Amino acid sequence: MIKSYLQAQKSFFVWGLLLLIGVHYSNEESIANHRKVKFFKTHQEPPKTPFISTEKNVLLVGIKPYLGKEIINDQNSPSLKLVSNGKNLILKDAEGIIRRAKEINIGWRAKQLLDPKVFVRHKIGPFASFESAERLADDLKDQGIDSTIAHPFDWEVWVSGAKDIPPFIKSTYQKIKVSKTVLPYLDGNDGKIALTGPISLHAPDGLRWEKGIYSGPFSIQADAYGSWTLVEHVPIERYLNGVVPYEIGASSPEAALAAQAVLARTWALANSHRFKVDGYNLCSDTQCQVYKDPSNANQKIKTAIKKTAGKILTWNKKPINTVYHATNGGVMASVDEAWSINEVPYLKMRLDGPKQWSRRVDLPLSNEKYLKSFLFSKSEAFGSDHPLFRWERTIDSSQVSKQLNQAKKVSSSFYPHKIQVVRRGSSGRVTLLKIDGKTGSGILLKLDDIRRVLRQLPSTLFVVKEIKEGKWLFSGGGFGHGAGMSQSGAIELAKNGWTTKQILSHYYPKTKYGFLP
Repeated sequence: MIKSYLQAQKSFFVWGLLLLIGVHYSNEESIANHRKVKFFKTHQEPPKTPFISTEKNVLLVGIKPYLGKEIINDQNSPSLKLVSNGKNLILKDAEGIIRRAKEINIGWRAKQLLDPKVFVRHKIGPFASFESAERLADDLKDQGIDSTIAHPFDWEVWVSGAKDIPPFIKSTYQKIKVSKTVLPYLDGNDGKIALTGPISLHAPDGLRWEKGIYSGPFSIQADAYGSWTLVEHVPIERYLNGVVPYEIGASSPEAALAAQAVLARTWALANSHRFKVDGYNLCSDTQCQVYKDPSNANQKIKTAIKKTAGKILTWNKKPINTVYHATNGGVMASVDEAWSINEVPYLKMRLDGPKQWSRRVDLPLSNEKYLKSFLFSKSEAFGSDHPLFRWERTIDSSQVSKQLNQAKKVSSSFYPHKIQVVRRGSSGRVTLLKIDGKTGSGILLKLDDIRRVLRQLPSTLFVVKEIKEGKWLFSGGGFGHGAGMSQSGAIELAKNGWTTKQILSHYYPKTKYGFLP
């Protein structure tokens, strides 16, 4: 089942990529006159390399990205310290160098290129999420423009510099001259030994990493930015051991744990192209699903995963994008209230509580009067015992200014004077927020960019009022984007006797639960 979706991902190693050491907005002709400079489209693409794992249904999960990146500024880069949980680690590079040891240290060095290269591209972004970047990439594709989604720090979309970008899309034209590459080396008692990719690492008793134990096998591979990534090659069912307990909590009822397992499995399948540019499938942080210490999964979690083994949610015979979150504050969001993506029939605005309570709620919640009543009255919604089901945050002008500046939305001289909601979605979530300065035009924050910039806000389901000059009170509900399953809601439903299938049907109506056709 999973193999068909991951078959295309077998070309995953990115070796010998070059470090981007500066962005030069210079005349192309003048650069081309340098006889040793070569032009490339947007970035160097990864060569094809087969899997190193013999197991089936394997995901490639980046557990430590951007290794060696400090070399970009001629600084020292921390070494990669690999420690066994028992028997010797076995490291092997492409030239046949083998190292067996319980501890292996890999350092990074810079090598000057005899023939510098120049990558030419339009950079669009940053985007607050992969979903928003992918929506733009899809829109460009509809116009016959190929693009690449990358994550050098934030999500970006790269288009060949030879292409014309529609004028309404804000982009930066870049010519990035590359004159050095970053290479790994073994750092040990016998000196420094240069390594050549691809590099594989086997850990018979597991690798100790970030206070956890990972089974592997592993690769150390270059990415699209010149740095390297430590990647685990992990079968998807074992991968869930490191996702389910950290996303919903190991003590959750079995039906809720099983629902989370189905969602995590489905999400991994639907998003296995997320880091395609870097030669692997998924990351291990909140830009994907949190994945850590799979060895810590208890028997309850393993049972929930085993009972749902291979089962996913589908729509039109394809895995759906099973987004989920901690608590929705009593109302599910339509997916287009969270990200700039197309609506789907299974992620619509719906109240999340008993029918008797739902009938008493005045709709639509895009009406601020109804929304205030919803937020400030006693709620019988599912999962209302979550600590962030209702919340308040006070933010002053200096905080707003700092965060806008950090997000490169304004200059350091910008001073916020007024904050107002311009538009809400059907669930009451803010989809367009305006921040006016004392002088000049205001700044507009849309959808997921609102929480990306104003990081104190747990959700976009809020009302805001100025409590004194330069200070605003945000009163809201929920934690997360609000689309799909509310984990606190699922826990309550499971405690009330709902089955896994019932919970999934409640949060993703009209989808099919079962094995991939």
